[in-house]
Amino acid sequence: MVLLALAILPVCAEGAAIPIPSVNLSVGKSDNPEDVAVVLEIIALLTVLTLAPAIFILMTSFTRLVIVFHFLRQAIGTQQSPPNQIIIGLAMFITFFIMSPVWNDIYQDALKPYLNKTMQAEDAFEKAQAPLRRFMLKNTREKDLALFVKTAKEERPRNRENVSLLVLTPAFIISELKTAFIVGFVLYVPFLIIDMVVASVLLSMGMMMLPPVMISLPFKLMLFVLVDGWNLVVGSMINSFGGKII
Repeated sequence: MVLLALAILPVCAEGAAIPIPSVNLSVGKSDNPEDVAVVLEIIALLTVLTLAPAIFILMTSFTRLVIVFHFLRQAIGTQQSPPNQIIIGLAMFITFFIMSPVWNDIYQDALKPYLNKTMQAEDAFEKAQAPLRRFMLKNTREKDLALFVKTAKEERPRNRENVSLLVLTPAFIISELKTAFIVGFVLYVPFLIIDMVVASVLLSMGMMMLPPVMISLPFKLMLFVLVDGWNLVVGSMINSFGGKII
C-alpha cells in the first residue's frame, strides 16, 4: 500500500497543475441580436431532442412493426424468443429502411438549406413537415382524421393536405394501432388452427393431462420455417407502407 501511494503521488501532483474547465451559465445584456438567436436555437434543439424518442416511436412505422412482431411471437408461443431487444432492434432498423426516403427529403429540403443559412428557421420547419405529412396521410384513415377534426372543433379542411399536424398525429397513431391489431389477428389464425387440431387429437387419444402447447409448438415452428415466415412477415410489412415511401 505504501509503494502504491508513493507511485500515485507524482501523478496527483502533475494532475494538480492541469487546469479544470468550468461551465458558467448566466443571464446578461447583449448588444448583438444574433447571440440571442443562437441561444433560442439551442433551446429549440434541446426541446426537439427531448421529444425525439416519442417522434420516432409514434410518427414513423415503428409502432406498427413492433406490435406485429410482438403478436407474432405470442402466436407462435415461444415465450421470450426472440427477446424484446431483438424485436425492438429489428423494428428499429426496418423503420430506418422504410423512413429513409422521408428523412432524406427532410434533410435536402429543410435541414441542409437551414445549415447553409439559405433558409430561415420558420421556412425550414414548414419544409420539414411536408415529407412527414405525406407519409402520415398515406397511412391514416379518413375516419380517424374526421374524429380528431371534430373533437378539435376546427373548421373542416378543404382537403387532406390542409389538416393540421396537431390533428394528423393522433389520427395517424390510432390508425397504426388498428392496422397492427388487424395484422396480428391474421397472423394468429394459422397458429390457432394448429393448436386446435393438436388439442383435438390429444383429446381423442385420451391424453388430457398432456399440455397441447408442448406438442403444437414444434409444428408451429416447423410451419413458420418452411414458409420462410420472417421473409413473408417483414416483406408484407414493408409493402403495407407502399414499399420505400416516396
